[in-house]
Amino acid sequence: MIDLPKLPIEYLVMFGFLVFVLTGLMIYALVNMVETAYVMVFNKPLYRHSLGFVKKLPKHQKHILEQQFLFYKRLPDKEQRFFENRLFRFMADKEFVGRQGVIISEEMKVLISATAVMLTFGFRNFYIRSVKMIFIYPSEFYSETNEAYHKGEYNFKLKALVLSWTHFLEGYDIKNDNLNLGIHEFAHAIHLNSMREKHISATIFADAFYEIHDLLASQENLRERMVSSEYFRKYALTNPFEFVAVIIETFIETPREFKSQFPDIYDKTKQMLNFNFAGY
Repeated sequence: MIDLPKLPIEYLVMFGFLVFVLTGLMIYALVNMVETAYVMVFNKPLYRHSLGFVKKLPKHQKHILEQQFLFYKRLPDKEQRFFENRLFRFMADKEFVGRQGVIISEEMKVLISATAVMLTFGFRNFYIRSVKMIFIYPSEFYSETNEAYHKGEYNFKLKALVLSWTHFLEGYDIKNDNLNLGIHEFAHAIHLNSMREKHISATIFADAFYEIHDLLASQENLRERMVSSEYFRKYALTNPFEFVAVIIETFIETPREFKSQFPDIYDKTKQMLNFNFAGY
């Protein structure tokens, strides 16, 4: 009988750690392979919500959400819990700054953040990392970027989103006019974010955008119908970025009419946002 030398405990711990790390990497690689195949077939992420502790909103914030945010109220209970978790984390991740005497209120933080969470609710990565600061003015503000008065703007270089609070609220006052400042500006941020980040939701968004572009290029009468219908405001045709922002506004506010008039673009927009809930 041969006595084998006993390994020091430090080596055993190190070996166990390496096995643990390698196993984790193998599982991660396998999940990525499975998800890549899944996305190629279904054009959506394999899963939206990661495992982990679900945060609950304080009662006063939840009350604002329940009273003033229709999308949240349309969700089933389980999805509402996920929405609250994302809202809590999104608000904690951003810096809100008041301008021209604006004092940041809980209503401002909840409703503005809820807009972002709504638009990314079909994503797994919902933080919109290209937005770090949210500036809130009482009304229209002068922008030094192009020396004009604006109701809202998004500055990619500064990772800043700027909103007129008056006009943000007006966007939700009339629910079917296809005009919503918060949705429009966050759509810009999500679009540019999708061009920089490499996660699966960003890829799906970007791919669907290019598919819409190809659709318009291949169907000559489609663009003409969009203009003549007057369903999309002319501002949508300014450039590709404004086009995306406007069709997302329209998709959220009047989905049934959108689907009825332009079903192909509607389906691609739905795919872009992975928006399979709340009646869409």
